[in-house]
Amino acid sequence: MAARRSRFAVIVTCEHGGNGVPREYATLFAPHQALLQTHRGWDPGSLELGRAFAQAFQAPLVASTTTRLLVELNRSPHHRSLYSSITRSLSRQERERILDRWYRPHRQRVVDEISTALTHSGAVIHLAMHTFTPVLDGKARATDIGLLFDPARRLERAFCTRWQGLLRQAMPDLVIHRNQPYRGISDGLQTALRQRWPASRYAGMELEVNQRLATGPPRDRRPLIHALIATCQTAIESM
Repeated sequence: MAARRSRFAVIVTCEHGGNGVPREYATLFAPHQALLQTHRGWDPGSLELGRAFAQAFQAPLVASTTTRLLVELNRSPHHRSLYSSITRSLSRQERERILDRWYRPHRQRVVDEISTALTHSGAVIHLAMHTFTPVLDGKARATDIGLLFDPARRLERAFCTRWQGLLRQAMPDLVIHRNQPYRGISDGLQTALRQRWPASRYAGMELEVNQRLATGPPRDRRPLIHALIATCQTAIESM
């Protein structure tokens, strides 16, 4: 008799886990060291979140530590922001090489992990870890934690609604929003993956944590990460 499939599997990704520059592009990025340290270069704190979630769920972690200024892993190949102002002027051949070396392998590994998980589970919960700058264009963001999803997909909507409620109970002093500070249906990795699998089998969410919290002192980060994981686990178990 075939083994019974579990209801949900969890996959964790981190598209902006570092601001590393490949050695062959060191000269190109040499004048942009300050920019590399900003939110435009990476999502500070996101890799710590990704590792913690992957460990807690015993889930695969697909992470990149190469700066998003080389190529934006969370944008579609046709998107105007796929390349930064630093790499946009490179030759077409060189830009294609960047896609082959850094962009396509990351996305393919995510697809492979989800495909494998679906052979053993009824559905996949894909959690992408991101952080965001507290101030953008001189305006402070009101959100502390954002849960991004597609409201038209029932599993995503139900999961994020449940998770938001649990987070508000666990951390009443924080502002927990759905689909803020970004929209869950904007161009990104999840929006592409939703085209591959039905809503009943794939639920792709982005966890967005304010960098004020994600890069705070360890004594503050540890309880935050613990609460994020514990409430996420409860939300999944209640689905």
